[in-house]
Amino acid sequence: MARDPVLTFTDKGIYCPAGDFYVDPWRPVPRALITHGHSDHARPGHAEYLTTDLAAPVMRHRLGDIKIETVTYGKKIRLGEATVSFHPAGHVPGSAQIRIEVAGEVWVASGDYKLEDDRLSTPFEPVRCHTFITESTFGLPVFRWRPQVEIAHEINDWWRSCIAAGTTPILGAYALGKAQRLLCLLDSSIGPVLTHGAVENTNDVLRDQGLRLPQTTRITPDLNPADHPGALVLATPAAFGSTWARRFGPVSTGFASGWMQLRGVRRRRAADRGFVISDHADWNGLNTAIRETGAENIYVTHGYTEIFTHWLNEQGFRAKVIPTEFEGETLDAEDA
Repeated sequence: MARDPVLTFTDKGIYCPAGDFYVDPWRPVPRALITHGHSDHARPGHAEYLTTDLAAPVMRHRLGDIKIETVTYGKKIRLGEATVSFHPAGHVPGSAQIRIEVAGEVWVASGDYKLEDDRLSTPFEPVRCHTFITESTFGLPVFRWRPQVEIAHEINDWWRSCIAAGTTPILGAYALGKAQRLLCLLDSSIGPVLTHGAVENTNDVLRDQGLRLPQTTRITPDLNPADHPGALVLATPAAFGSTWARRFGPVSTGFASGWMQLRGVRRRRAADRGFVISDHADWNGLNTAIRETGAENIYVTHGYTEIFTHWLNEQGFRAKVIPTEFEGETLDAEDA
């Protein structure tokens, strides 16, 4: 006799009938388990939220006065007939995969994840399961990330070249996760780092919960760039070409994203430099993570879903595309 699925896929989101909760739902629901604080996964309007203790401060900052419970990594809790635990996803600080067990059947909803240790997020941990729900944002063989230390050298060399040319480097990064990761890769001996308000607001939240970040200076209306010679500006992508950016005089713009791997994308972003670095798993990372789960059934939620699912089926998995409203790493959103 076939078992009922641990999770079902509805127009509101991924639902667990045995526990009566949703995972990262995109419509308002009574109870939402949230993998991390990016806006395509942590949305407003739910009656109750459950997430990791490390993700909760950013969610409160973004969503306001919400009813939220927290749990530490690895702790098992009982929700109805389901046993639930959160495990590191390595995506951004506090991000988690959610393990759900019902009558001995284990499913894992991974949210977004990456395998490279960025020394900022709790490193990814594979979770054994029967069914694994994965993203495929960069689910093509062309996406293979170089070590982040090499990208750090590229960014710092660009910073130095900008100083030599008399221009101010503006580095575009999403306010949660990517901005802090880049901040930790910057060579502070080159000069000061000035931050856009959206980036610095997130920095403040993360610092308040004990995350050690390098020193930054918030850009306020009365800040005089001349008082900060040799500075690099860390901003959200929307700052490129804006009135806000004109105060820095001649600038050189850089954009950090996995999409910089593709020709033509840098031109779309109107950036002078593109740096290939992502908080999502690359092709090798996706395949490694899936193999290490031991799962036979794979559901693919967002990204290159059709191509990646076809590949997984060729490798002997039972894989299927599941439509969702998750976005992954985008070129236009401010915090994806």
